[in-house]
This record gives sequence, structure tokens and C-alpha cells, in this order.
Amino acid sequence: MISFDDFLKVDIRAGTVIAVDDFPQARKPAWKLTVDFGPEVGVKRSSAQITAHYGKDDLLGRQVLAVVNFPPRQIGPFLSEVLVLGLHDAADAVVVIGPERAVPNGARMC
Repeated sequence: MISFDDFLKVDIRAGTVIAVDDFPQARKPAWKLTVDFGPEVGVKRSSAQITAHYGKDDLLGRQVLAVVNFPPRQIGPFLSEVLVLGLHDAADAVVVIGPERAVPNGARMC
């Protein structure tokens, strides 16, 4: 079990997807996302294996939640700076987690 203080160390923020690019080099189908987290965090990039449920048009302008304080991770030729959060559905495809209503980019999960 972790403490509440441990939980607070994970910085989860809302951001708006501003670009979606193909990622043909990925081992599993994925998109390269560019997400705006507002002035404090800035614009960050992420590789996301969410192609089963989301096309480019589904993601552009969508708000997502992401962990923004993990170290960057090299995924093939791409440097993923944040971890976009999701849940696996019954078919093991990822469903993205985002706010129910619009919030300011950079809003921290509490």
C-alpha cells in the first residue's frame, strides 16, 4: 500500500491534444500525440497505443489526462515525454481517460 504523500508525487494533468501523427515504427499500433498542458507544463509529446478506438479526428481537440513528471522514455525513434492515461476494455483495447467537462490545460488531478 502507498501513502497519500506517495500518491501526491504523481503529477497528473489535463491537456488538449493539438496534433496526432502516424507512428509506423511502433511495434504495436500507436499514435504520436502532441498535447498542450498550459503555460506551467507546456507542450509535450507522447506515444499512445489507442488506435483501436481513436482516429486522428477523434483525438484532435480532446482533453486527456497524463502523468507529466515521469522521465522521458525512448520508444524506437520517438521520445515520449508524458504518459497519457487510459483503461483496457473487455477486448484489451485502451480507452483514454479525460475530464468529463472542459478544464484549463494544466489542471492538476486532485
